[in-house]
Amino acid sequence: MRKSNYITREGWDRLDKELKYLWKDERPRITRSVSEAAAQGDRSENAEYIYGKKRLREIDRRVRFLVKRTEDLTIVYYDPKQEGKVFFGAWVTLLNEDDKEVTYRVVGPDEWDVKTGEISIDSPMARALIGKKIDDEVVVQTPDGERVFDVIKIWYK
Repeated sequence: MRKSNYITREGWDRLDKELKYLWKDERPRITRSVSEAAAQGDRSENAEYIYGKKRLREIDRRVRFLVKRTEDLTIVYYDPKQEGKVFFGAWVTLLNEDDKEVTYRVVGPDEWDVKTGEISIDSPMARALIGKKIDDEVVVQTPDGERVFDVIKIWYK
């Protein structure tokens, strides 16, 4: 399945901050470290040199990915017309079958984080939530079977 090209402003800022840090701070620091290690002589047994070169490749790979990905992303801004319904960027509180509340935010695939309750727009849960209103029932197919939730709160920050 293809990833959506949507991102919140906060998600974009995090990716941009990571890209700038890698390119302007970490890469120059590691490059200096590798140069110093190379000046010490035999590179084949120099762990600092070998690790530094490996880390530079990792940084370069991540920088290439971030540059290419940010070119494809579209920042989705809040629109007051969205109030009362679940759309991209919404925080949603649901009541599950056990009468426990769970809260999620619908975000882009580059910014989801289960620990903070952020779920990808491409996930089955988010797809089931899009367009729902308070008091709507949401049915989600999970690996454990069908789960039913009630929408009890929707808000945008």
